[in-house]
Amino acid sequence: MTTVDLALLAAMGVMFAGGIHLVLERNLTRILIGVMLINNAAVLLLFLSSGGTGAAPLFVPGRDPREYADTLPQALILTAIVIGFAVIAFLTAMIYRSWLLIREDEVEVDAEDVKIARMPAWDAEDDAELVEESSEFLDDAA
Repeated sequence: MTTVDLALLAAMGVMFAGGIHLVLERNLTRILIGVMLINNAAVLLLFLSSGGTGAAPLFVPGRDPREYADTLPQALILTAIVIGFAVIAFLTAMIYRSWLLIREDEVEVDAEDVKIARMPAWDAEDDAELVEESSEFLDDAA
């Protein structure tokens, strides 16, 4: 592993950490920037996992097939870029719509969510009353 790979790995880790930190904020613009950082870190992860460079994947008679570049990581990187662009465009539209409606970039605390979070956990199966079974086969087992 070369120093360039280590630097890119460190940059990818910082981008993932910063993106996750920003996504957990309540400000929509920071969430957008966090999603952008996570997307770029994912593209960098795919780039680093693709291995070394190789020759262009054009057939040349007599060339060893191991000399060619692998096209699958290139396709995955392109797909990640397109999906990231779509998500960023959607979030940008949501932020713009929120700004038009309430002139605020902050996600408000929902009172109903707070009520649900404060409720004790209740599981229908665990907390249900047990009914006494009356079966003719229970007496035979005893």
